[in-house]
Amino acid sequence: MAYKINPYQSLPNKSFWKRSVAKLQSAEVDPVGTFDLRINPETKVATAGSCFAQHIARHLKQSGFNYYVVEEGHPILPASIREKHHYGTFSARYGNIYTARQLLQLMQRAYGQFSPAEDVWIEEGGQVLDPYRPTVQIGGYISVAEMQADRRQHLAAVRRMFETLDVFVFTLGLTECWMSRSDGAVFPICPGVEGGRFDPESYEFYNQGVLEVIADMSTFINELRKINAHAQIVLTVSPVPLMATAEPGAHVLSATTYSKSVLRVAAEMLTKNFKHVHYFPSYEIITGDYARGRYFAQDLRSVTEEGVAHVMRLFLHHATDGASNLIVPDKQSETPDTYLAQAEALVEVECDEIALDR
Repeated sequence: MAYKINPYQSLPNKSFWKRSVAKLQSAEVDPVGTFDLRINPETKVATAGSCFAQHIARHLKQSGFNYYVVEEGHPILPASIREKHHYGTFSARYGNIYTARQLLQLMQRAYGQFSPAEDVWIEEGGQVLDPYRPTVQIGGYISVAEMQADRRQHLAAVRRMFETLDVFVFTLGLTECWMSRSDGAVFPICPGVEGGRFDPESYEFYNQGVLEVIADMSTFINELRKINAHAQIVLTVSPVPLMATAEPGAHVLSATTYSKSVLRVAAEMLTKNFKHVHYFPSYEIITGDYARGRYFAQDLRSVTEEGVAHVMRLFLHHATDGASNLIVPDKQSETPDTYLAQAEALVEVECDEIALDR
């Protein structure tokens, strides 16, 4: 009986030789293990989540698979303008969804199960923002009526996405969030950073624990199954560390460890509780010691294109029976300067959290 040697996986017979990951080239390490999901070029794959989810969407599209977009913008607009206004960044124009609570409330708002008391932000210059996706419309809306009309069609697109997708890839990003004290509505970023005005009497910092993440995601998964019985779900954890933390007395390094640990444990439990939920180890691929930090850029947060390519090559290999059109930089065929430039080349992604650094 032949076994495929996986340096991260124990073999049934201890006499089998296991190669140390330290002896492998970074691109050769494959920690995926069992991954039962299969997609083909016709499979409607929708994405949502943190900044890292944008990389997944981009590579699916470039590799010839059906990256499912339900909110594309008016065709009269040039593609460059639509991209700047977040059309196609994700499957619908919801912007970054960092937390499980934010994802659950998006579904609840789309189906009329939750209507937050805080409906609109009006800036000092008169610009109108949607509090639940404040950065998607460059310069804001010209009126409350325009914002509300755009939100209605957006939520209609979200419903269409949930009801017609085949696979939903969600990248868990954070446990920290800012919440309305009046009704528990959560925001993608602290009010006052990218719009609105911060008022400690109106908003509170909240850091979810494992059980809360599992509960929110379980509710979302069950609701999605009700409206789309055949939908499969892929969970990943973003490898991008926190830009800052609002946890009292915590350093951002320890806060990052807490957040990613909670999300990783929650993802594992969800795959055990739901047969149609799958975990893909993008977090482990990027952050694993074997990579020696090479998959992070000089800012120690941004993931290099080489790292993203490694993640997507393995995803397409395991999810498509080896079919992959990805072109990966070849270290041996490039001069040192050229290769270093490729390794540090970053794909432009829209990340609300970066605003915290300002």
